[in-house]
Amino acid sequence: MALPPGMLPEIEPVSRESTAAVIARQLRDAIMTGALPPGTQLGETELAARFQVSRGPLREAMQHLVSEGLLRSERHRGLFVIDLEPGDVYDIYAARSAIERAAMLRALRGGDRDRIADVLEQTVAEMATAASEDDPSALSTADLKFHEALINASGSKRLVRMARTLLIETRMCLTALQSTYQRVEERVEEHTKLIQALRAGDEETALTLLEAHMEDAVQRLAPGTSLTDGQAPPVPGNA
Repeated sequence: MALPPGMLPEIEPVSRESTAAVIARQLRDAIMTGALPPGTQLGETELAARFQVSRGPLREAMQHLVSEGLLRSERHRGLFVIDLEPGDVYDIYAARSAIERAAMLRALRGGDRDRIADVLEQTVAEMATAASEDDPSALSTADLKFHEALINASGSKRLVRMARTLLIETRMCLTALQSTYQRVEERVEEHTKLIQALRAGDEETALTLLEAHMEDAVQRLAPGTSLTDGQAPPVPGNA
């Protein structure tokens, strides 16, 4: 259906990414990789100087990240990178479990399992290389690429859209998760088993492994909680 003449007269062609969008992307990446750790206060003066921009686009960029849930605003204090409390970790992995379960089912039932498995194997190869080189940051990046590739392979625009901010928060979790593994190869093995089940079309095993993968992360990052047993952290104010 064509727009009636005169509708949306204020819209102009977009020729390039806005300054605010560029700043938001760089801040998002810094939060995701841990360059801006949880709890960091973002000072407008310092950031404006580092980006060499006025405060207008900087504020716009930071408000984008507030709306995405990556920054929190404290009255009279400013903006801070979010801290991931046990309840946040539980919530992130509960949501991811639902999204990735749906993505895995679509991958298993879509008739293109081998192609998807090949793509996932490339990310696991990157994980193995990072593990052999003792590069935790690269390992976490490859780990995230695995899950992003699985969701993208679902072919669902809505699953991809819903997962976008979750995957950024997941990268923050992975930074904390690094210290909980005695053997980094464990992470490679977990993902390899998922691929094997996918390639074999073994739906029960694939879903069981995926659930166990999420449960393991929750128990490492938020001891005493469990996705499978429904042991969620108490809601603040209701404890």
